[in-house]
Amino acid sequence: MIDEQLLTRLFPSFEPLLIKNMAEKSEIREIPAGELLMKTGQNIRSTTIVTTGLLKIFREDEEGGEFFMYYLGPGQACALSMICATKQETSQIMARAMTDTEIISIPLEYMDKWMTEYKSWYHFVLESYRSRFEEMLVTVDQIAFRHMDERLLFYLQKQQDTLKTRRLPVSITEIASDLNSSREVISRLLKKLTDRGNIRMDKNFIDILHLDLNGYI
Repeated sequence: MIDEQLLTRLFPSFEPLLIKNMAEKSEIREIPAGELLMKTGQNIRSTTIVTTGLLKIFREDEEGGEFFMYYLGPGQACALSMICATKQETSQIMARAMTDTEIISIPLEYMDKWMTEYKSWYHFVLESYRSRFEEMLVTVDQIAFRHMDERLLFYLQKQQDTLKTRRLPVSITEIASDLNSSREVISRLLKKLTDRGNIRMDKNFIDILHLDLNGYI
């Protein structure tokens, strides 16, 4: 049984009875860093909410290339998995733990039931849809209207804000995959940032010194 105090801390607006039901009907899962939580084509039988850690949500093409969509942090749920679960469709996304991550897994039957029983859960689900949709719009905007140098700057800033550190544990290969670019292009742009004193490269880490989102690489 999940600790009700943990749920109350994460969701202070939830009704006490909803907290009690979540504690009884849900389960806690530990996902080690680097492990896949969800794969394309997988049947979805539960809703995932992050309690600690960070999940990366992305799509994978036929050649194994990754397309970054958004991150999920503590207190956040994956709206796309909710939609697939509600429609009883298989997953169209992938989810990987970026750090050691703890999640709450809620069986699908309760997610639907609570939508009609608890106003706070109804609003939580709607807010999850809205937040993830807005993040998707930002991603689409970056792809459709920004040059790669601008996209890289926004990507690094997003990583810094999400991970809450200036030392980013990302490789050139991972960045190229997330931005759907080539390793050569990303390497060249990162070198320009290094030469300008914006970043410092250190094997599988990038140290952020200063980023100017209004400037160009």
